[in-house]
Amino acid sequence: MPALYIMIPAALLLVGVAIYVFFWAVDSGQYDDMEGPAHSILFDDTPPVEHVPPEPPQSGADEKRDV
Repeated sequence: MPALYIMIPAALLLVGVAIYVFFWAVDSGQYDDMEGPAHSILFDDTPPVEHVPPEPPQSGADEKRDV
C-alpha cells in the first residue's frame, strides 16, 4: 500500500509531462506537413555516380628513368 503513495503521483507526473511534450510538438509545427516526407522518400536527391574503372598501369611506369 505505501508504494501506491509514490507510484500514483509518479504516474500522474509522467502523464502530465507526456501531454506537455505532445502539445509542445503540435505548437512548434512538428505535425504540419504529414505528406511531404512520405513523398520525398520516393525521389532521389542526387543523380547516381557512374563507376569508372581505374586505368591499368602502363608497362614502362615501373622502370627507373635516367636523369
